[in-house]
Amino acid sequence: FCFVLFFFLFAIFAFATCGGYTGQLRVSVDCMEKASSNLSIGIDFGYPFRLHQVSFEAPACEATRRERVFLIGDYSSSAEFFVTIAVFAFLYSLVATVVYVFFLNKYREISRAPLIDFTVTVVFSFMWLVSSSAWAKALSDVKLATDPDEVQLLIPACKIQTNKCGSVHGARWSGVNTSVAFGFLNFVLWAGNIWFVFKETGWHKGASRLAGGASEKQAGTFNQQPYNQGSFEQSGSYSSQGQPSEYSEVGGPTSYSNQM
Repeated sequence: FCFVLFFFLFAIFAFATCGGYTGQLRVSVDCMEKASSNLSIGIDFGYPFRLHQVSFEAPACEATRRERVFLIGDYSSSAEFFVTIAVFAFLYSLVATVVYVFFLNKYREISRAPLIDFTVTVVFSFMWLVSSSAWAKALSDVKLATDPDEVQLLIPACKIQTNKCGSVHGARWSGVNTSVAFGFLNFVLWAGNIWFVFKETGWHKGASRLAGGASEKQAGTFNQQPYNQGSFEQSGSYSSQGQPSEYSEVGGPTSYSNQM
């Protein structure tokens, strides 16, 4: 029971750290006309990381005119896929915990229940690996797309040499980095549980019975005597004293004494 708790706890941490993430970066635009400058432009973004929908206003360095600039990239598919797997894993772990605690006897009586549990465990292990790998790659691309040095290149005023642009600060990634770590931890946890679930299936129990029957048959074969010791006594080749039986029947020693 305590072991199962880790499944939905780690799943909660995975989708909470990814789905609840919000970040902010700041850049500065210093125009030749100081009145048009903006030295702290805040850009907010977050889950599901549709960066192409994130916009901010930047000075055009022409009087007070401003321009709307959009970030580049859409990484929502990988992020949403990761969160979806985490949510479904959490729900299945919650149901499995209830079954193990309150309906364990029925779980073992129904032969299909362990097979279904085994199949679902294998599927979730594979999905955790795929979703975590995809989200790790997407997160790397998100970091690059929201790098203040890269965002500056999107501002038209920063392409003019007389204007100076810089980065105030970048986004903090510690929380969302944790989501990737929890994703791979979930993969290790689910993959390691495959063997324990497999032991409850009929496949493992059937293999154990076959192995036990083979060992008992082999043990019985070794307990049998390799030959019958009484066969030599009944063959007529040797007497009970170890002397040839034909020698006594011919009466060799008796005939020799009569001749004497």
